[in-house]
Amino acid sequence: MAYAIGVILFALGILVSVALHEAGHMFSARAFGMKVSRYFIGFGPTLFSFRRGEVEYGLKAIPAGAFVKIDGMTPLEEAEEVKPEDRHRVFWRKPVWQRTIVLVAGSVTHFVLAFVIFWVAAAFVGVPNPKLADYQSLKVPAQIGQTAACVQVKYDAANPEKCTPADPKGPAKAAGLKAGDTITKIGGTPTPTYEDLVRTTQHTKAGPVPVTYIRDGRSHTTTVTLVTAQRPTGGTTEHPTYSDVSVLGITLATSQQMGIPTTVSYGPVEGVAQAGQLYAQTAVGMGHAVVRIPEKIPNLVTALAGEKRSADTPISVVGASRLGGQAGELHAWWFFLLLLAQLNLFIGVFNLLPLLPLDGGHVVIAWFEKLRSWWASRRGRADPGRVDYLKLMPITYAVVIVFGGLSVLTVAADIINPVTLN
Repeated sequence: MAYAIGVILFALGILVSVALHEAGHMFSARAFGMKVSRYFIGFGPTLFSFRRGEVEYGLKAIPAGAFVKIDGMTPLEEAEEVKPEDRHRVFWRKPVWQRTIVLVAGSVTHFVLAFVIFWVAAAFVGVPNPKLADYQSLKVPAQIGQTAACVQVKYDAANPEKCTPADPKGPAKAAGLKAGDTITKIGGTPTPTYEDLVRTTQHTKAGPVPVTYIRDGRSHTTTVTLVTAQRPTGGTTEHPTYSDVSVLGITLATSQQMGIPTTVSYGPVEGVAQAGQLYAQTAVGMGHAVVRIPEKIPNLVTALAGEKRSADTPISVVGASRLGGQAGELHAWWFFLLLLAQLNLFIGVFNLLPLLPLDGGHVVIAWFEKLRSWWASRRGRADPGRVDYLKLMPITYAVVIVFGGLSVLTVAADIINPVTLN
């Protein structure tokens, strides 16, 4: 039930976001005196509608988006649909700066909505604790989580705790170190973080070495006999390289053992700054991800055949909604909100791409017409007029086919082999 509620709420969040996008176009157009004739949520058969002034508002049967009808988006629309008394109010007859504002208003709405969602999460619900990033990079005090009973001389990544009778006993355990102890020095070298501890230990000669640690608030020193063992020291996660180094035989305490909460909230005032940081981090990360989309497509294709799908492959609204459902099931509402904010930011940026039929494509055409008219005037020639949209239809169809194909591929992958929360 919790999963279904999460899916429904996330899908509703997407629908509200798209409806607000179209509302951004509508309100900005009306502010400039343009004629707006229709505003509907959904597509397909009309469930109900009503007229307020000259605008017809309504709800359609398929909740897959929303649309607004601003009269005269192109000269062709004016010739076919606009009444003579309204032709001075059509979209394309307005100044180019007004048209630009109307066209980008939808994306701006997404940008504002994303910030608001980030703020709500940071101020009241919670966002990932920055200290977790320090923990994952081992930049935390060297607190022992567990002392190993033995040490693998030949490292086995599949069974890192399994030893043979020939493997030596764990040095830390043999010296009396316990879970909860925090190691501060190895052989006189300070180890303020676990990363420092690992580096110093690996470069210390095997054999007896003094180790300083804190237990119950008091500092102690003992002698630990380091042993040499094979450990991964480089390469990649998939293809590590190994070296013989000195080891202590301990593991780092978990973030829970260290008292590091998964999420933290900041309150309404400090939450504004945190929302700004999340916004900037998401924008930068999204830029890198978009550039890498082409190289992720092969993995989407192989995922359809059942092969392992990478967690950083593109997802559709179907996949996002499924993740939203899992977040609801796990009561991870902070993830739910961050995912919704990220999706709004992506939609806002995507719609500004300079390609038809996206809003960015219309912006480019509007300014191209302005520049072309200015250049003709400078050369003493007649105004060449508006761009013929019919001639641009092949390009528009190509864009629709490319993005439509990618959408179908991601939807199929999200159904057959979805990305899931760990």
